[in-house]
Amino acid sequence: MRSFLIWAIVLFVVSDFLIACNSVHSKPKQPNILFAISDDQSFAHTSFGGCKFVHTPAFDKIASEGIYFSNCIAGSPGCAPSRSAIVTGRHHWQNEQAGQHASSWLKKVVPFIDVLEANGYATGRTGKGVSPFQYARTENDSLWRKTDAGGVEYSRISYEAGTADDERTAEGIITLNYFENFKYFIENQRSNKPFFFWYGAKEPHRAFEKDSWKRNGKKLTDAELPNFFPDHEIVRGDLLDYAVEVEWFDLHLQRMLKYLEEIGELENTIVIVTSDNGMAFPRAKANGYEYGIHVPLAIRYPKNFPGGRMVDDPIGFADLAPTILEITGISAEGMLPISGKSIANILQAEQQGTVSAEKKYVYSGRERHSSSRYKNYGYPVRAIRSQEYLLIWNIKPERWPAGAPQRIAPGTQNKRLPMHGIDEKGVHHSEWAYTDIDGSPTKSFIIENRTQEAVSKYFHLAVDRRPEFELYQIKDDPDCLMNLINTNEVLTVQEEMKTALFTELKKTKDPRVVGPDPEIFDSYTRYSPMREFPNPE
Repeated sequence: MRSFLIWAIVLFVVSDFLIACNSVHSKPKQPNILFAISDDQSFAHTSFGGCKFVHTPAFDKIASEGIYFSNCIAGSPGCAPSRSAIVTGRHHWQNEQAGQHASSWLKKVVPFIDVLEANGYATGRTGKGVSPFQYARTENDSLWRKTDAGGVEYSRISYEAGTADDERTAEGIITLNYFENFKYFIENQRSNKPFFFWYGAKEPHRAFEKDSWKRNGKKLTDAELPNFFPDHEIVRGDLLDYAVEVEWFDLHLQRMLKYLEEIGELENTIVIVTSDNGMAFPRAKANGYEYGIHVPLAIRYPKNFPGGRMVDDPIGFADLAPTILEITGISAEGMLPISGKSIANILQAEQQGTVSAEKKYVYSGRERHSSSRYKNYGYPVRAIRSQEYLLIWNIKPERWPAGAPQRIAPGTQNKRLPMHGIDEKGVHHSEWAYTDIDGSPTKSFIIENRTQEAVSKYFHLAVDRRPEFELYQIKDDPDCLMNLINTNEVLTVQEEMKTALFTELKKTKDPRVVGPDPEIFDSYTRYSPMREFPNPE
């Protein structure tokens, strides 16, 4: 009996020792990742960031409990190239067609989401993915990717319009129930794997329901106008309608966070919240200015990222892919060479303010946005941003930045529609002119009243040709109204930023700088609707 007890004790100790050893050497549980991205939301429009006319409790939670980045710069002021930079870790000008608006996505441009899936992650998305791109339609498109680069879509659950269950707060909001589709993915597709889920809201993309703000408890006096807008109730109401849709995006994120908490997964989930580019208003979206490229960004993961911090280091969208891969311990093998730099060291630090001296500059740019000029030409821009300054290179300053002021009538060879899109009754038609600006009450108001002294300057700010280079001190001038280029006070800064910009463009082999065909971006096929414009010469 005594011998049996001794052997039992020995077996217990050895077993306990082996379990402990196995625990020490076992691979730690990989984090889940919830990536939430709104569609057309500028940096200023979260309540955490101080905005008074929008309420974003979900974003505020991530920002206050996690890390708020005060200088996040989108890869582009337009959705497709910006989303391309996110999933590839490369500047959009490096991705050929797969970095351009409404062109085709090539197979060789592998998103990090594919790499996560190949290494044991369950991946999925709901809503807008990496688009607009043309993916393979038939086997003839043999060089094109077949499915959205944002992952397999789970978007079957929708609100039924007009029923008691339809809780949408405005008619411009799509019927997709983002939260329920996320919940379905977790409960039916995830299994026991770590997950990466892309929540891509289609809000606050145009069009908004006009005056939806009235039933959503907002007041015209709440709206805060940037200094490139005239102060008029039409513009204020348009901003409030935009706010209603920002809040819808945030509502579904809030439900996702609550659900993850209920199932015990929130603390093991990295939550990343941002937007693809700025708000769809004149001089914002499709422009290299602050309201076009500066977007919200907050990241929370209390297990490994000290929270309650505000980081001022400039962060670019190309930095997100290498960051996610480093944090998950997964190699980028199979992807094209990544240009962005991981910010894992910033996330894992305890400092706030300026954390990494290496993060001095980030980059953005654009080519074609909508079909808006003769021969479908774009308005190429490259930009470099530091904590304090924004330098913009307008590569073709002879072109109209917001699109041509006059269009050829559809179905005709050369019949020109009226200048500025104004008909004989003085009514503006958005599809007739300046079509890189989304149609909106604000756009129409500014153009219809362009000759009035109180409005004229806002019209010219939105549509006039621009100099080749622009430089703004964005802390004092976030509206980018005072171009400091070639002024004595900033000559040193100007030359340093120009050198850094062109160094990066050469390093990343931007065709606009290194060739062999600087105009190649204008040659890519556009698969979205086309417009015809007269030869400006």
